[in-house]
Amino acid sequence: MERISKLEQEYVNEVLKNAFQTSKNSIYNNKLETAFSQLFGSKFAIGHINGTATLHTALAALDVKAGDEVIVPPLTMSSTALAVLQNNSIPVFADVDINTFNIDPKSIIEKITEKTKAIITVALYGLSPEYDEILEICKNNDIALIEDNAECFLSTYRDKYVGVFGDFASFSFQASKHLTAGEGGMLLCNDENLANNARRFSSLGYAGVSAKQGKITREDIQDPNYSRHISVGFNYRMSELCAAVVLGQLERANELVEVRMKTAEIYKEAIKGSHLVTLQHTPDYCINSYWSFSMILNTDNPEIDWYSFRKLHKANGGDGYYAAWKLSYFEPLFLENIQNMKGVWQKYEKGLCPVSEFLQPRMIQLKTNYWDLDDAKKQADILHQTINQFK
Repeated sequence: MERISKLEQEYVNEVLKNAFQTSKNSIYNNKLETAFSQLFGSKFAIGHINGTATLHTALAALDVKAGDEVIVPPLTMSSTALAVLQNNSIPVFADVDINTFNIDPKSIIEKITEKTKAIITVALYGLSPEYDEILEICKNNDIALIEDNAECFLSTYRDKYVGVFGDFASFSFQASKHLTAGEGGMLLCNDENLANNARRFSSLGYAGVSAKQGKITREDIQDPNYSRHISVGFNYRMSELCAAVVLGQLERANELVEVRMKTAEIYKEAIKGSHLVTLQHTPDYCINSYWSFSMILNTDNPEIDWYSFRKLHKANGGDGYYAAWKLSYFEPLFLENIQNMKGVWQKYEKGLCPVSEFLQPRMIQLKTNYWDLDDAKKQADILHQTINQFK
């Protein structure tokens, strides 16, 4: 199986053949947005340049203002918190569940203040958060919900796709994601006013765009009296080349996701019965699409054992494995700059999110995008061997 097939190449060639003519430079964007809307049953889909811009757009469209607080998990790529900062808002970190590694609703409740305007959940490694509890929290506190699904595609929570729960749902097409064009992002929304806000914010504040209209018309731009900009906006629009590749990937989504899930099943057999590692727990009412196969190393000395296990794994022929990102609030940017920003009331120090701090140094992320499952089986055998050898 190929990561990029002839289908994507065919679509890209058609874009190039059109030579980026203005009249033909949104064909694939329109097709992609329509296909995304149909898949998720969402009224509106808005293509973006990447999956961080989508989060910034969502916050702005929800009228989250400078100084407002947005609750985020620290155990994820810091883009989630950075998008809050891009909006001049305050990220507030809530802890995660020790079994699922996802944001913990109980911790969310503890972090809510009168300034809390939104929560950004992350479907970490392909697994849904606890949306029933989180939606109840949002309803009771009049807080908006934004889903960050950068690592999640075709996963489900109680038989519904992850991507249908929030006021906005964000997806990423960065190189490592389930669907990719190297970069790109998509924002889903069901509220027309919010979608109008989002489209304009991501399109330079153009008056001529709307929830379903992604570009201004030739008649508009040929009018010398046309007023283009009615609000502040960024140029976050998805390119036509990117849209063409993602459309091809979307049409192959089932096979692209299935290979990751099959790889995860192969890994599960390799670690069965082991007390050395513990897999991210997937509740029986969820389907995990396994952006990565994530587990923790059960050790009291992760500062030594994590590296020793990885060294042995590589010596046995393993591809190696990835660490979890440093917790966002332990990154130099946050410690040295954001900690002193007006409105930040959390202290970025040990003990802020104890579960996240326990998990992060112990976490192991194995890649699942083996397009030949024989390669996955070889890696699973190496993992099994390493577990048995490790002392």
